[in-house]
Amino acid sequence: MAIGSISFSGILIRFVVAVALVTLSWNPSELSYFHWATANLPDNNAPFIVFSGLILLIAWIVFLRATTLSLGSVGTLLAIAVAGSMLWLIIDFGWLDPGNRTALAWVVLILLAAILTAGMSWSHLRRRMSGQADVDDVEM
Repeated sequence: MAIGSISFSGILIRFVVAVALVTLSWNPSELSYFHWATANLPDNNAPFIVFSGLILLIAWIVFLRATTLSLGSVGTLLAIAVAGSMLWLIIDFGWLDPGNRTALAWVVLILLAAILTAGMSWSHLRRRMSGQADVDDVEM
């Protein structure tokens, strides 16, 4: 495999990591960093809570920066619009009851992970489809 090319397994790994990031940060099962930190912050666990939060923050910054650089502002907004219309479609087909907040939250989290995966993978996919490489802006 050439350097910079991507395979289905590469995209799948990015998706699994994105799902982990999103669901470890917050999820409706209350087994997340948010729930753990808000329930335990006054305790002696504060250094571990802060350390874990900083690791999650770094991961979010990496994913969000890669997404905005790869897709651009318009592409990111389009990805959000596609995810929103997909959610609307799922609800309209009756596959998801909008009154079921837990199921709705899980679907939104998966769609958010899909957007982050698209951002992490898009430059590789575009290079494979078009043969054109992306170059980050360099400031001097």
